[in-house]
Amino acid sequence: MDIIIELGKVNDIDELEQFYNDLNDHLAKGVNYPGWLKDIYPVRQNAIDGVKRGNLYVSKHNGKIIGSVILNHEPEPAYYNATWKFESDYSDVFVVHTFVVHPKFLKCGVGKALIDFSTEHSIKLQAKSIRLDVYEGNIPAIKLYERCGFKYTDIVDLGLGSYGLNWFRLYEKLL
Repeated sequence: MDIIIELGKVNDIDELEQFYNDLNDHLAKGVNYPGWLKDIYPVRQNAIDGVKRGNLYVSKHNGKIIGSVILNHEPEPAYYNATWKFESDYSDVFVVHTFVVHPKFLKCGVGKALIDFSTEHSIKLQAKSIRLDVYEGNIPAIKLYERCGFKYTDIVDLGLGSYGLNWFRLYEKLL
């Protein structure tokens, strides 16, 4: 499959919002591995913020958005309570946020392409590692991250227990 990954633009925001809604509708009908909820996360504001900050990337197939990821240097507060491979002020570490694949393109290599892009992008910008969190019940994502070379580091509470999301596994890939 031909996948193009590029920086998200303002004119992608409406399509990203619809994409997030489609994904959350799909998750609500079956097994919701990430525990996401429509109108809670991910939402239009995530796309607006990512585009505005220049750190949201979209994957496209035939001109349509089929995946997206936000890469920045902003960890969740709980990351500071974890034991990582090396100490960092996050200026040399990228954090993966809002990593999404359209339900029609699951198991088609889109997720791996986005993770590979994230790794290449981080290396190009001389980062020392990439870090991410994943809900402990999100087995498909955990398997993908481990296949892509991420190593389990710790488990933390991100404060999302009111949504039934008590524990998140932290992963890191040294570059």
